[in-house]
Amino acid sequence: MLSNDVGIDLGTANTLVYVRNQGIVLNEPSVVAVEKTSGKILAIGSAAKEMTGRTPGGIEAIRPLKDGVIADFEMSERLIADFIRRVVKHKYLMKPRVVISVPSGITEVEKRAVRDSAENAGAREVYLLAEPMAAAIGVGLAVDQPTGIMIIDIGGGTSEIAVIALNGIVNDTSIRVAGDEFNDAIINYFKKNYNLLIGELTAEDIKIRIGSAYQMDKELSMEIKGRDLVAGVPKNLKISSAQVREALSETLDIIVEAVRQALEQTPPELASDILERGIILTGGGALLRGLDKRLRAETNLPVNVADDPLTCVVRGTGRVLEDLPSYTKVLERSRKD
Repeated sequence: MLSNDVGIDLGTANTLVYVRNQGIVLNEPSVVAVEKTSGKILAIGSAAKEMTGRTPGGIEAIRPLKDGVIADFEMSERLIADFIRRVVKHKYLMKPRVVISVPSGITEVEKRAVRDSAENAGAREVYLLAEPMAAAIGVGLAVDQPTGIMIIDIGGGTSEIAVIALNGIVNDTSIRVAGDEFNDAIINYFKKNYNLLIGELTAEDIKIRIGSAYQMDKELSMEIKGRDLVAGVPKNLKISSAQVREALSETLDIIVEAVRQALEQTPPELASDILERGIILTGGGALLRGLDKRLRAETNLPVNVADDPLTCVVRGTGRVLEDLPSYTKVLERSRKD
C-alpha cells in the first residue's frame, strides 16, 4: 500500500510539514481564526495570522499552541488535520505515518495531547521526536556517535538547550522563553518608556528588521506606528536597533543563564567535545542578529548558526522518515493506552 509519510515541526509560531520523497511542502503560522458564536473556523495559517489584532468582536484569532505545547486541544487538532489534508492529496492512499517534534521538557499529558491530536487528524502511527534531537539530525550531525553535540534551538515558545551523544539527550534544559517573549519585551519596552502601544505583528516586524543581541558595527533604524497612550491617538516614532537591544536584554539574559546551567551539568568528557566542536544554534531565534556573538562572549565557546535555522527541526523529522529503522532509538512511538 502506498502511504504519504509526514514529518511535522509543530511550533508555537509556525508549523512546517515535510512529506517523504517531496521535502518541505508547507510552512504556515500556527494560527486559527474562529467565529466566536458558532465556533466555525474561518481561516487557518497565513490568512488567520493576518487577522491577528485586527479582528472585529465576533471573530477571534487563536494560537492553539503555547510555549511549544498544546493549549487548545480542539483547535490544535483542526490545525493539524487541515495541514495534513493539504499535503496528503490522494484519498486512496493509506493514512500517513507521522513524526512530530515536541519540546524535550514536555510532560506525559502534553505528549498524549500531541499524539491524540495527530491520530484524530488522520495519522496511522505517530512517533514523537525531541526538538533538539530533530534539529541535530536536520543539521546533518551524527547523533549516534559518542562525541558530544550541544544544540540550542530557539523557537517561538521554547528554547531548548541540549547535549546529545549516542542517540540520546545527555542533559537538556527547556525554558519557556523564546521568540514570543522577545516580541512581548519589545511591546512592554515601548509602552513603558514611550507611552506607545504597538501590536504583536509590529513587534515581530521590529525584531526581524532591526533586532539584535550584540552591538552592531552599523546600527539600524526604522519608523514604527502605534497608539499614544496619553493622547489616545495614532503616532509615529523613529527607533534604533540600540533601543530594541535594550528591550531584549533581560529576555536574552535568561537564555544565556540557561546555557550556562546546561554547560555546568555537562559531563567533563562531553564538555571537551563541545569546546572542540562548538555550540550549534537552530530555530527562528537563531536569526536574531549577533546572538552567536553574544553567546560566544558569555561562554568563551565557538558558536555557529546552522544553515537555514528555521527548517532544521522539520528537516530532521524528514531524515528520520526517510530512514525509520536507523532512528528507532531516538523516537518515542505512540502507545495506544
